[in-house]
Amino acid sequence: MQKTEPDGLVRFGVFELDARSGELRSKGSRVKLQDQPLQVLLAVLEKPGQVVTREELRARLWPADTFVDFDHGLNAAVKRLRDALGDTAENPRYIETLPRHGYRFIAAAVPDALPPERSHTSLKQWGWLLGVTAVLLVVGALFAVDVGGLRSKLSSRSATQPQIRSLAVLPLANLSGDPQQEYFADAMTDELIAELSRISSLRVISRTSVMQYQGEKKKPIPQIGRELNVDAVMEGTVLRSGNRVRIAAQLIFAPTDQHLMSETYESDLSDVLKLQREVAEAVAQKVRARLTPEQQTHFNETPKVDPEAYQAYLIAMKAGLHDDQETRRGRNYLQKAIQKDPNFSLAYSALAFTYVFDGEHRRQSPVDVYPLAKQAAHKALELDETNCRAHGALGRINWRYDWDWKAAERELQSEIALCPNSRMAHGDLGVYFASNGRIAEARAEAAKCREVDPIRSEPLENEAIINYHARNYKVLTEVCRAYTTAFPNFWVGHYWLGVGLEGSGQPKEAVAEYQRAVELSQGNSDPVASLAYAYAATGKSVEGEKILHQFLHQSETSFVSPYMIATVYAALGNREKAFEYLEKAYQIRSTDLPYFLRADLRLDTLRSDPRFQDLLRRMNFPQ
Repeated sequence: MQKTEPDGLVRFGVFELDARSGELRSKGSRVKLQDQPLQVLLAVLEKPGQVVTREELRARLWPADTFVDFDHGLNAAVKRLRDALGDTAENPRYIETLPRHGYRFIAAAVPDALPPERSHTSLKQWGWLLGVTAVLLVVGALFAVDVGGLRSKLSSRSATQPQIRSLAVLPLANLSGDPQQEYFADAMTDELIAELSRISSLRVISRTSVMQYQGEKKKPIPQIGRELNVDAVMEGTVLRSGNRVRIAAQLIFAPTDQHLMSETYESDLSDVLKLQREVAEAVAQKVRARLTPEQQTHFNETPKVDPEAYQAYLIAMKAGLHDDQETRRGRNYLQKAIQKDPNFSLAYSALAFTYVFDGEHRRQSPVDVYPLAKQAAHKALELDETNCRAHGALGRINWRYDWDWKAAERELQSEIALCPNSRMAHGDLGVYFASNGRIAEARAEAAKCREVDPIRSEPLENEAIINYHARNYKVLTEVCRAYTTAFPNFWVGHYWLGVGLEGSGQPKEAVAEYQRAVELSQGNSDPVASLAYAYAATGKSVEGEKILHQFLHQSETSFVSPYMIATVYAALGNREKAFEYLEKAYQIRSTDLPYFLRADLRLDTLRSDPRFQDLLRRMNFPQ
């Protein structure tokens, strides 16, 4: 029943609305209701039992020149109103939806329309109210003593929100209508995943697995949930206009397609980091995720960033780090971001990774890039010690360049502690463990990679690397056959399959896989060096020598890893030259040494030499 009182209050059900102050109460307790849901409630109360059209609500909630995604904004306002009233679209008690038309207040109506006017209640009405009150008192007494299990049954029904332990954030749709803004929507998806990945009590799927759902005809949410093995899916939109950003987010229980949350968030671009944390925290609250004090502190912080710096950072992230040209372009944008905002921690950690990848991918000599990487990583942590990406960069620097094993493990563990759902963090720690012979621990990290990244190739790559370091060539071959079947155009799978075949005594079969890896990687030095080794093993030393001459000629004008040259000399039986180039690798702190040295079959002919054992000793590998 709805009743308008002389004091301007509107009562319906257990609720009492002061139409003048906009305050809503339930059984005397105040109910939080934001302005837009309040305006929707006032609009339908003004016309009880009649349809209030969506266009009427649009005119009431947003002036004609307001920048807004109307459909998502109105849906979110109605959803928040229903949440406040304990109402549902499926079984409404107060607000009925007329699809594509509008809404109607369906509780018992009174003649008085809002704004409230002075009215009188008849004796008949008071008698009806007293009767209802008596019934409620009886029901309340029965509920209090739990007669017939009434309270237990009702309580169990009220606690029907499904338990959510895992979540996937689908690519946010770009509502700007400008294809040039796609990078912004992608970046917002990435950053929301990164924020949610900090929640240790929630398994969050990696971006590399969810990005497959971008741009295709949308699959049903239950199907996506099954494919990703998650309880819930978050989807939504991003709209950017000038320096204003709006994110509309919906949280859906995947098995039943049940909507759990529909909210809209808006801020200036300078507050976008705060906006991302606000969305992530709202999701955490809705799924009842347990937050550690450190995680709660992180979400409560309100960092700012210069809008131009943030845009440069996003363009850098879109550029990628896959080749030399992309890395240089990304680095230029990151340097611009830092110039605009010298306190932007994420820009420094991303800059550190551009140098790390230059070293790991053998684009430049380690001594030329890793000191710069270290400087940027330390600056990022100086600005924000919770920057997990900076800890990851520093861990890789300590491992692949400094050969400071304890520091490397400490930083990689710190990255996981801060971002427990990071596929890269678990992958890095797993490979670190594998390269130091800690195979069981490496497998545990690989399993975590598969949990958060079930679709893409990286978990299979991690499995390949682990079996390589365990010198389990039979399993390596089996894993990589699956790898190349699932991802035939990824050169890494063909490379590791070649290693598995060669280690299993099948060098001729390995040659074909190495050749495919060389072709797909456009001449990466790793499969090229392995191809030279396989040529020598199959009696084709002339072809191996050609590759050696190519390396030596190339090294006159650009960087070539001396470690790779050493493996070719070893394949051709020239031990002295092999050790000469291993020493050169040591002097420039080659990233290949800590990664390959202990397990590389290309160097097996050198392992009995005292010089090889001395090299291991000088690198101080952990025992």
